[in-house]
Amino acid sequence: MPDTHRMTRRMGLRTAVAAAITVPLMGTLPASAAKPTNRRLDVMTFNLRFASTSEPNSWATRRPVMRRLLRQEAPTLIGTQEGLYQQLLDIHADLGPHYDWIGTGREGGSHDESTAVFYDTRRLVPVEHDTHWLSDTPEVIGSNTWGAALPRILTWVRFRDRTADHREFYVLNTHFDHVGQYARERSALFLGQKIAELDRSLPVVVTGDFNAAAHNNQAYDTLLATGLVDTWDAAAERSKLYATFHGYKPLTPDGERIDWILTTPGVTVHRAAINTFALNGQFPSDHLPVQATVTLG
Repeated sequence: MPDTHRMTRRMGLRTAVAAAITVPLMGTLPASAAKPTNRRLDVMTFNLRFASTSEPNSWATRRPVMRRLLRQEAPTLIGTQEGLYQQLLDIHADLGPHYDWIGTGREGGSHDESTAVFYDTRRLVPVEHDTHWLSDTPEVIGSNTWGAALPRILTWVRFRDRTADHREFYVLNTHFDHVGQYARERSALFLGQKIAELDRSLPVVVTGDFNAAAHNNQAYDTLLATGLVDTWDAAAERSKLYATFHGYKPLTPDGERIDWILTTPGVTVHRAAINTFALNGQFPSDHLPVQATVTLG
């Protein structure tokens, strides 16, 4: 039976927060909820590869590997791309009861790909959120005006941290087009404009599959020109570099990073990593997850 409560809550998000009203959710927290003292956030961006029945990399085959990876890493928040509704429900179940997620399909329904954001409810509380389409008409569901091969979306969430200072911050998660360079460049401009419209006093974390190589694409240059910082470059410690898309083929050392985590200035990046986890040769996705451990300024 479909989880109609969850579907209604997420599919109705555009109406619920169209006016961008801040909801005082902290008043609903249990009095017994412990406040974490560690202010570091473990952030992951992960193109999940949509749930397919095609072997040898079907979702049924990959799901146990995904479960092991996510339970092992237990990120504070995860910006995902390509997840289908039932696949997202699977991941939610596999992450466990202390996680929830926010997102909607790029066609506005439950049977298409999403840019869902998962978060650890013991640490983070969503205050407001919305989805925009990467087009000249960002409020029109399914719109596509920049020649992208598919409609593309941006999901953003304003979170309140349960740490003692109740610090708030934004997460913007997206998936740029895989074909059209013009669409990628316009999407980068839109993302920068959206960030400029937010509360500038709050830190911003950007996650996504940008389908553009870091340091070698105008879309990347556009985003960094807004002042965003690439956590890979800013990290005090880094893992070995691999191309973040592998297509289930041998990994490419020192390859292109098309999946990024960016932040506004003032965020301390302790570590950045490209996670190569596999189980008996099976990868959880055709992308490698990218991770960053940060402290918001």
